[in-house]
This record gives sequence, structure tokens and C-alpha cells, in this order.
Amino acid sequence: MEKTIKQLKNTTGRRSFLRTGLAAGGAGAIGAGLLTNGLPAFATEKNNGVTKGDVAILRFLAAVEILESDLWQQYNELGGIQDSEVPGGSGNKPYTAALATLDEDMDQYIHDNTEDEISHFTFLNAYLVSKGADPVNLDKFRTLQGSQATGAQKNKRRLTNLMQLTVDTSWWTRYRSRTKNPDIDHPSFPQAIPDLSKGKFPAIPRNDHDLKPQDHIQAIANTAAFHFGFIEQGGTSLYPSLAQRVTNSEVLRILLSIGPTETQHFQTWQDKAGNAPPLTDPTNGLRFPNLNAPPFGGEDFQTNLIMPEPTIFLNRKFPVCSIIRPTETEGAAMGAVNALTADGLFIGQSKEFFATLKDLATQADNAQRSS
Repeated sequence: MEKTIKQLKNTTGRRSFLRTGLAAGGAGAIGAGLLTNGLPAFATEKNNGVTKGDVAILRFLAAVEILESDLWQQYNELGGIQDSEVPGGSGNKPYTAALATLDEDMDQYIHDNTEDEISHFTFLNAYLVSKGADPVNLDKFRTLQGSQATGAQKNKRRLTNLMQLTVDTSWWTRYRSRTKNPDIDHPSFPQAIPDLSKGKFPAIPRNDHDLKPQDHIQAIANTAAFHFGFIEQGGTSLYPSLAQRVTNSEVLRILLSIGPTETQHFQTWQDKAGNAPPLTDPTNGLRFPNLNAPPFGGEDFQTNLIMPEPTIFLNRKFPVCSIIRPTETEGAAMGAVNALTADGLFIGQSKEFFATLKDLATQADNAQRSS
């Protein structure tokens, strides 16, 4: 990952939009002569039909994929497979065993999800370079301390914090609803695990003290499982939402090609989260209920459902349809930033980091599809 970023930096050494511009203090730090409507002057429609809006969308998605790569790398170090494809860490046996309670292949799935996210951001950055735009580089913001448990890279600095999460588990009920669609009437959906939405909980062991008692490390693994679903359902919606703002056909092809892999990830994690054993963490009271029992349970909430239930789409006059939800394009990028922030992923990050991320989201949301 770091080698790829270095190569991309060298390719665009004379340009520094995100490397020395946003990283130095947001859009305000960039010289006015370099900007046209809030985007680099070189990102014009002359670049093989790639518009300024297309570049803004690709840049925002590259940033999101870098953040995802960072968090998935942390999961892989402790609970995945460490190899030449996803290097770093040496694994943590108690955590890996707790994850295997959900599925014996969890380590392989974590590894493959991590590799996918790394491939996404490296491709998007390389494509930006090919069109004369700068690759996204968030290295300046790698300041957070990660896990100090056995198996983690203890001295490696992170972009994301997996140890104080407030996980929104409403995706579980949203994809099982046959009568509500967040794009139409903006309903609130019940939390599958109410406790996870109310506190701050680790999804990886913070240190070796977290490796016991057994129900505590299992609760951490359960939290990770529902967090996996939260993260990947975000990508599942984000790509089709932003694709509606793309002009260039090749850029559209990129979004339509990467987006479905996020959906594959989400379907996998939705399945595995359903296997989380009911328990109460003796150290903090975090409760994982039996999802096959009331108030859930029944045909629409059985835990082995992994495909979206048909629901209303576009207008209530049409028959129900099995769809990705939501896919509303208005404010999609900023919505993703707000959701990740509320998740607790960025606890400990600087004001400069948030300004940078929000600037990228604003420019992506301002992109307009040209005819």
C-alpha cells in the first residue's frame, strides 16, 4: 500500500492538491490560481471527457477506500490471514477463534475484503493520475494508536479507531422491510443490537486484557461482525448513489464495476452477523439478543436471510422490488462522512482531518451529470 502511494506521488511530483493542499489545511490552503469552481484547474473536460465533477467523485471514493483499507488492515492483522497479499500483523488466536464462532472461514473473508479495498483505492488513484489529477494521500492523518494486543502492529499509526465504536445496526432491519424504503419516506428502522448504538465498544481487542473472559472476547467479535455489515452496506449504497452524478462513460463503468463488489461484501457480512451468539458481556453489560426471537424472528427476520426483501421503490404505485437501499444521490457523499463519523471511526482525529474529508464530500456532492 505504502509503496503504491509512493509511486503515485513520484508520478505527480509537481502537483500537490491533496498532498500539500488539503493535507495542509483544506481547500483554503490551495492557491486561488489552481482552482476552478473548487476543483483543480487541470481537471477539465478536456481530459478524455472526464469532467471536474467526475474527478471530484473519484477523489472522494479514493479517500473512502483508503479509510476502509486502514480499518480492514487492522481487522486482518488480528483476525484475518496475514500473507504477501495483505501483509502486516501476526494474528491473535483468541480473537480469531471468537470470529470463527460466527463462521470457520471468517479469517479468509476478512483477508479478501481487505485485499479488495486496497485494490480499489490503488486503482482509483492510478486512474486519477492517468487523467492528470492528483492521487489522494491521507498519510498526514495517520496519527491514531491502534490495538496493543498480541498480533497487531503496535507501533503503526492509523487513520481509523476501532476501539470506541457506536455501531448503527439498523441496516439489519432496513433490508428486511417490505413496506419501508429510506429513499421514499425516510422512516427510522429498529436497531438489531440496541446496545451497540448507545455506547462505545471495541471491535478488536485493545490489549491482551481483552482476551478474556470468553464472553468478553466473543462480544468484541460479535461487535466486529455487525460493524463489518455497517461498513460494507455504506459502500453498497454509495457507489450507485454517486454514479447518478457521473458524466464520463468510463468513469461510470468504474463505479458500476467496483460498487457490486461492495454489495458482495455486505451480503457476506449480513450472513455472518446472523450467527453472532446471544450473550451479555460481563465487563460492560453489552447485550447481544437472540435475533430469531421477538421482537424480531419470523419469516422476514430469520437470521439466514441474506438477500434484500422486496420493498417499495421510486413510487408506491409500483409493485415492490428487491433493491439496494438507499440510493438517493442528493447529499450522498456527506451522508457517508456523517455516518462514519457517528460510528466513532474517527475519534481522536484532528479538525484538519474532518475539514479535509468534508471538503472532498462537498465537491463530490456538487458534481452534476452533464448531458
